[in-house]
Amino acid sequence: MKDLRSTSPGLPIGGGEMGQLIREKDWNKTPLGDPEKWPQSLRTTLNILLASKFPKFLWWGPELTCFYNDSYRPSLGVDGKHPTILGMSGEVAWPEIWHIIKPLMDKVLENGESLWFEDLLVPIYRNGKIEDVYWTFSYSPARDDDDNIAGVLVTCAETTQEVLLKRKLERSERKLRLIIQQAPASIATFKGPNYVTDIANANALQLWGREAADVLKKPILEAIPELAKQGIKELLDDVYKTGNRFAASELPVKLYRDGKLETVYINFSYEALYNTEGIIDGIIGIGHDVTDQVMAHKKIEANEEKLTMVIDASELGTYEFNIKTKKLDGSKKLHKIFGLSINEDIDHTHFVSSIHPKDLEIRKAAFERSYESGILEYTSRLILPDTSFRWIEVKGKVHFDEENNPHKVLGTVRDITSDTLNRQKLEESEQKFRLLADSLPQHIWTADPEGNLNYFNKSVFEFSGFSPERLHQEGWLAIVHPDDKEGNINAWISSISTGKDFLFEHRFRKYDGTYRWQLSRAKPQLNEDGEIQMWVGSSTDIHDQKEFTNELERLVVERTNELAQHVKDLANMNKELQSFAYISSHDLQEPLRKIQTFSTLLLENEYENLTDDGKEHFKRMQNAAKRMQTLIADLLSYSRTSIAERKFEPTDLNKLITEVKMDLKEELAFHQAVIKTDELCIINIIPFQFRQLLQNLISNSLKFSVKDREPHISISSEKGLGRDFDLERLSPSINYCHIRISDNGIGFESIYSERIFELFQRLHGKDQFQGTGIGLAIVKKIVDNHNGYITAQGTPNQGATFDIYLPEN
Repeated sequence: MKDLRSTSPGLPIGGGEMGQLIREKDWNKTPLGDPEKWPQSLRTTLNILLASKFPKFLWWGPELTCFYNDSYRPSLGVDGKHPTILGMSGEVAWPEIWHIIKPLMDKVLENGESLWFEDLLVPIYRNGKIEDVYWTFSYSPARDDDDNIAGVLVTCAETTQEVLLKRKLERSERKLRLIIQQAPASIATFKGPNYVTDIANANALQLWGREAADVLKKPILEAIPELAKQGIKELLDDVYKTGNRFAASELPVKLYRDGKLETVYINFSYEALYNTEGIIDGIIGIGHDVTDQVMAHKKIEANEEKLTMVIDASELGTYEFNIKTKKLDGSKKLHKIFGLSINEDIDHTHFVSSIHPKDLEIRKAAFERSYESGILEYTSRLILPDTSFRWIEVKGKVHFDEENNPHKVLGTVRDITSDTLNRQKLEESEQKFRLLADSLPQHIWTADPEGNLNYFNKSVFEFSGFSPERLHQEGWLAIVHPDDKEGNINAWISSISTGKDFLFEHRFRKYDGTYRWQLSRAKPQLNEDGEIQMWVGSSTDIHDQKEFTNELERLVVERTNELAQHVKDLANMNKELQSFAYISSHDLQEPLRKIQTFSTLLLENEYENLTDDGKEHFKRMQNAAKRMQTLIADLLSYSRTSIAERKFEPTDLNKLITEVKMDLKEELAFHQAVIKTDELCIINIIPFQFRQLLQNLISNSLKFSVKDREPHISISSEKGLGRDFDLERLSPSINYCHIRISDNGIGFESIYSERIFELFQRLHGKDQFQGTGIGLAIVKKIVDNHNGYITAQGTPNQGATFDIYLPEN
């Protein structure tokens, strides 16, 4: 090929492979033409480009003809653009990235602006395919002899490997962080000589008693200052400077948790972290909170010390007896029990010779049993040196050798003389008690502290026809009426668990198969320490009185139910509400007042002549009358919502809430309730009715509050349909005022959301919450009077919410 250096002295000299290719290329076939006519500025730029050891590329002229040097050559790979793009138009040479680089070159060509980019993704065709290549490069204007911008000079470096390595490191770090966060141990990493917290998993935060925001990106000794005076900094410094691992077990560390300085025990280690250059740049800490284990150890040690003290201070004598050698070692207390001084021997021979002769067989039999069971236990009399005697209780554990032969016994000896004599006195007392109980016509019975009945007097067997053996076999519940058994068991269990007196009415089966009502009472018998020793009970026949009072109560309930049904029927008849109001206020209340008056007079004048059951039934009758009176009052309130004048007035709900709070001042103070209200709206309503609505809803929140939880009641309002509405019930063409009243009480199941507004609807038992089931029906009626709509939502043990939608006009 023709060497242009001799004919075109202006072509570059040197430049390695690319210089040779430029000199050998026939430029007359390119838009640049004969090199002898090239401007000096192009020749100078090419000389600089080819002489540079830094990768460079040049686009020149209107066609942006391509030049590049040997340092740039490797970036083109193999089986790609080299060397064909030399002298080629930029758009033809780089079609895959022309849409990326041409706008950048235009900025340089048009404005003379130099550009700089770092780690920019510019995919190119090389190595037989399009590859993702990352570049750090600059675009600078290249000028011609007239100082006009004629091209773009590119100084660049491929950073693909660095970018991919960086991404690999980032992925590795993310994986490490994920592993640390999911690890069951407490793990944290600290960067630099100030130990800035870089990673801390949930277990570490829990151990420290801190939130992530308290420690992350902060020096650990600043985030947890209480560590500074506990030698932690010195430990960290040593690991950071030397790379030596530090580990400790059950190290006590004081940390602030919930505002209190607590001592926690930790098993932990510190290890150095190294960067890619092998230099320590951080520390990783791994720890386990072993406070519970340490405290358990301490508790065991303390219990062992206490046990030793208890044995030393108790009435127990301890011994160790070698069965083969017959050697016996005893404690000081054992010597005292045997009436010996500490200096006197108490060997096996002396031990056996002190046992009462009549009890030696008992001891021998106990030892024979112990060789089978491993447990030694017997009671015997002990003859003291002064010929007096005392009762002892011997217990022990038999230890066996490798051949499973009894080897030794470790045990205790207790002086039970006082207990034995007291038991004998008790047995004599119980004998007298049984003779007295058998002479009484009432059923008398006793039970142990756990409630197991262990004695019945003669009257029980005569009444039931059971023999003692049959009653023991079938149990005392065999004579209780089947319908009364469950209540009987529950009441008895309640008394046993609480220690309160047992009082229950139930039916007992007589020997002829008939049942008679009995009133059973039992009182716990306490010792000097207030502990229950036994229960003594009696059952008295109240069948005749029960039938009389039941008939009286049945008549009262029957009449009350008839009145209630009459009232309920009247409440459903809107056309007769005025008549109902008159009947409720006069015809119904007058008989109730008489019932209350006459029952009160009977209680006052005939109190001493009444049985306990009679008194109880009169009280129940009075309570029934009071409930009926409350029911009538609530029904009157319900009826007034239908017949009262409906005069609408613009009303400020804020003032109305203030008035209701004053009306319920004592009730709110009693419950320590908190009422939170937003700025409420002014709306056209019937003031006295809406005041009653608010009173009913707030009173309901107080009534159904959770025990030991301060009631919180929230009241808010807003114009428009609000957050929750039913388009099928509310007209989109009407503007509504949305009022929401919510609380944190016992709530209710969602299935009751509709039924809760029905008359006499009660979701809870009468014994649990008092009420008539009319209050929310009144609320619903008032909302209906305002042409509005009300919904109820509840969650058990979390509260209830009432949403009221009233037309604004």
